[in-house]
Amino acid sequence: MDSTDIREEWAERSGEYSPAYYAYYGADETSELVQSILAEHVEQDAAILEVGCSSGRHLAALSEAGYSDLTGVDINADALDVLAETYPDLAATGSFHAMAIEEFVTDVADDAYDVVFSVETLQHLHPDVDWAFEELARIVDDLLITVENEGGDPGEVNYVDDNVPLYYRDWNAVFTDSGLTEVDSMDGKRDTVRIFQAPE
Repeated sequence: MDSTDIREEWAERSGEYSPAYYAYYGADETSELVQSILAEHVEQDAAILEVGCSSGRHLAALSEAGYSDLTGVDINADALDVLAETYPDLAATGSFHAMAIEEFVTDVADDAYDVVFSVETLQHLHPDVDWAFEELARIVDDLLITVENEGGDPGEVNYVDDNVPLYYRDWNAVFTDSGLTEVDSMDGKRDTVRIFQAPE
C-alpha cells in the first residue's frame, strides 16, 4: 500500500475502528491518562490539538475536565458528523478539520499549539510522509504526547486487518531528532506513552 491507499482506507473506514465504533465506546483509560498528563503540565486554557481525533472521545473528556481551546483533525469526514451527534457541546466550541494530518500541518504556524497529542494514529502514517513528524514538532510550543504501539522493531510493518498497516517506529528517536526532548515515558497495555518537551 502507498500513502494514497492508506489515506483512502481511513477516509472511508466503517465498522471496527471507525468513528462510530469509537463514539460507541466513548472515553477510556487513555482519555484519563492524557487528561492527567495535561493537568500536571499545562493550564486549562492551553491550545490543544489531537491528530487523528476520530469522533472526539478523548477531546470530549478534556472538554468535560474544563479545557476550552480544543482542535481536532481526522481524515474521515464522517468522524465530524459522528462527533457533532455524540458530543454536540464539543462540536460547537472546538475547531475540527476533515483532512490528512500531513495536509493540515503544512498550513499551521510555528508553535501554534501548546499541546499536540496522538492516540494510535501516527503509527498508521505511511513512511512516505515521515516528514510530517518534523512538522508536528514545529507547530508545538510545549508538549507533544504520543500514545502509539511500539510492540515491533522499528521498520517492521504489522497489519491490524488486511487493509490497515501499522508501522513500528522508534518514537523517541523520531521526535528527539526533530528537536524535542523526551521528559517521560510509560508502558500501557499495548501502547507506549511518551511525553516530549519543545525547546524554550
